[in-house]
Amino acid sequence: MMKPLSRRKAAPDYFLLGLSLILLVFGWVMLYSASAIMADKQYADPLFYLKRQGLFSLAGLGLMALFSRIPYGRLREWVWPLLALTLMVLVAVLFTSPIAGVKRWIRIGPFGLQPAEFAKLTMVLFLADYLDRKRSKVSNFTQGMIVPWAVVGLLLGLISLQPDLGTPALLFGVGLLVLFVGGTRFHHLAVVGLAAMPVLLYELLRLPYRRARLMTFLHPFNDAGGTGYQLVQSLLAVGAGGWAGQGLGASKIKLMYLPAPHTDFIFPVLCEELGLLGAVAVLCLFTALLLRGIRIARGAPDLFGMLLASGLTFLICLQAFFNIAMSIGLMPTKGLPLPFFSYGGSSLLVTLAAMGILLNISRHRVLPASR
Repeated sequence: MMKPLSRRKAAPDYFLLGLSLILLVFGWVMLYSASAIMADKQYADPLFYLKRQGLFSLAGLGLMALFSRIPYGRLREWVWPLLALTLMVLVAVLFTSPIAGVKRWIRIGPFGLQPAEFAKLTMVLFLADYLDRKRSKVSNFTQGMIVPWAVVGLLLGLISLQPDLGTPALLFGVGLLVLFVGGTRFHHLAVVGLAAMPVLLYELLRLPYRRARLMTFLHPFNDAGGTGYQLVQSLLAVGAGGWAGQGLGASKIKLMYLPAPHTDFIFPVLCEELGLLGAVAVLCLFTALLLRGIRIARGAPDLFGMLLASGLTFLICLQAFFNIAMSIGLMPTKGLPLPFFSYGGSSLLVTLAAMGILLNISRHRVLPASR
């Protein structure tokens, strides 16, 4: 006889907590390996990037602990203030001085924060709240698609002006998945997806450097010393790793062959040093995170929790997939960090905050009632 269900609080998902800490420590090790030589040359301190990442890790772990304790239902009270604040900061960043030709950072003392990273959390929170409140109307095209995409589209449009195409593409994919889980009709999603294709094509061809990236993706070895240099070096590093790698710290791609191997292209460094076995280990860790996140979503006691857990899981895992696919030539190169691994304070803060919310939802999962 099936036991009745209750909504008493459970312990947090320790498996997910363990995964988070393993990924974080693994990320520290690979970040140090990828950045030490560059940091020593630039700042005469091989630990420079690791120290800064460590500070953001401590702050992120604090956020993870905080969000794991605050009842996730209270986050709904913050949705509209957070949305308004996010929009204002995304507008403000457009008036900052460009760094490397783009306007993505707001300086706070010696650190820079990326508003687009925090917009990821805002979007997922908004969609989970909206779809829960409009659950009876999501099958309607206006209520289920036009209204939410009007808000999400505003976020994506502001991010694209920085300019940034990778983050809007990621958020568009996550948005479609959350809407699908929330009950939006598939043919409505297909219409939006098809309507977005001309916009994506226009954005890919609008700027010369994006056209060059697209041609590099299609034919990376045609200009291996020019536009294809970064991708070719990445592919060579992945191939050089073989089955077991050259050994931790033995990567050659990080010896100034890539301008920033500790950021978006940290995965090829990992492949060269740890080989196929290391790459598979990373893929297994993110696959386990995906499966655990889905399990937490399925056990959530309400629709808001289910959509929030699904969206955050999709956000982290899809970004990891995009980064890995980009670095091995399966997608055009975009500026998307590898969660837990790539150097970047804003990304790490958002990732650990998302893990805290997932742990919170896991504490409220439906449990069999005790006899």
